[in-house]
Amino acid sequence: MIALSLAEIAAIVGGQQHDIPDPGRTAGGPVVIDSREVRPGSLFAALPGDNVDGHDYAERAVAAGAAAVLATRPVGVPAIVVDDVVAALGALARAVVEKLGTTVVALTGSAGKTSTKDLIAQLLQRLGPTVWTPGSLNNEIGLPLTALSADAGTDTLVLEMGARGIGHIRYLTEITPPRVGVVLNVGTAHVGEFGGREQIAVAKGELVEALPAAEDGGVAVLNADDPLVRAMSTRTKARVVLFGESADADVRAERVRLTATGQPSFTLHTPTGCGDVTMRLYGEHHVSNALAAAAVAHELGMPAHEIASALSGAGQLSRWRMEVTERADGVTIVNDAYNANPESMRAALRALAAMGEAASARGGRTWAVLGRMAELGEESLAEHDAVGRLAVRLNVSKLVAVGGREAAWLRMGAYNEGSWGEESVHVSDTQAAVDLLRSELRPGDVVLVKASRSVGLERVAQQLLEREGEVRG
Repeated sequence: MIALSLAEIAAIVGGQQHDIPDPGRTAGGPVVIDSREVRPGSLFAALPGDNVDGHDYAERAVAAGAAAVLATRPVGVPAIVVDDVVAALGALARAVVEKLGTTVVALTGSAGKTSTKDLIAQLLQRLGPTVWTPGSLNNEIGLPLTALSADAGTDTLVLEMGARGIGHIRYLTEITPPRVGVVLNVGTAHVGEFGGREQIAVAKGELVEALPAAEDGGVAVLNADDPLVRAMSTRTKARVVLFGESADADVRAERVRLTATGQPSFTLHTPTGCGDVTMRLYGEHHVSNALAAAAVAHELGMPAHEIASALSGAGQLSRWRMEVTERADGVTIVNDAYNANPESMRAALRALAAMGEAASARGGRTWAVLGRMAELGEESLAEHDAVGRLAVRLNVSKLVAVGGREAAWLRMGAYNEGSWGEESVHVSDTQAAVDLLRSELRPGDVVLVKASRSVGLERVAQQLLEREGEVRG
């Protein structure tokens, strides 16, 4: 964070100073919510939690070097006391971003946000110092913490924005007003909470409504291939840039194909030139992500040939998202267990099927180890059934459905689609899945692991790699 005196911070957040002997002392270290991450000059935000209250760690944070604590009550050490610590973080982030004058690029969507954010960050780093959301810390706590990590040398902030209801993205855009806004897609993630895709579109479109007008530099980057996203062009005063495979997209892909190992390759077209791209990431769904990133980079001045080169060299920055590891015995583990919704599950299965074509030439099989997709509401049964059916249609060799009711629905879909023998199985928990796989995997097999984060299915991938030598793919 840029250096601010404690008196300045108190004024920004509307707080009262307690036990602060020197209001002129500056806080210029990182703003943190974990006392173990305190550095000299940090501001420690004491957040209450279900099991832990940050106020209990205030003394420890100051002893470790924090300049002060942002708290809701006096804590016996230098503190700025506010009514709401989360709201205060937002106010402080807004003030810092305004002071810096940094270009803010914000993105949202039902699927692919984190992967696309990572791609945008890697492209924009070539243009200048860039700060971006770590992992998927895209809510009212993670977003201001990311913004507060910017400093006077930061050219661009790349911020992922998530939503679980109407008004959430609007609030985030008030904290960090974007100049460039990207909407990737409107899918069925959290459909049980929103009540339908149309309501999801209302929430996601709050991003483009917050953009400056075209004459003030506002740019809305919209997916031309998603009708609900394309329709958002009427909800913004910003200049609209379309990306996708549609013929009228400003930034588009042609001759899309997958390599023998499942990596997308295509010709990138922009308004000022074109270039060939072969990505290091796995799965055709990354084409749309790459085009969104390319559109942002093009708008900020990167030439087409450099965009193509950067996309070809970009890797996965966030863990457990199509993270491919080849074991010493030739078994490949694809850990995509960070989260899951119907769209991302279908994309992952198609990527597995593409990778399986190369594996089958070596006698290998494809395994889909799948678990619950959360927050689907009344659509849950139909969506889990459909994923099980798709696994069979894609000729996935083995389906292992892990967990309770939703896993049974996955297995039922596969069975009803024609998986009658040992091609699909329902197991109770992650350990049962690990035991099954350890007993049956053979060299050349490819294993996809995917479920909603709450399932903890990443443990399957981790245990399958623990006892084996591994070579990073």
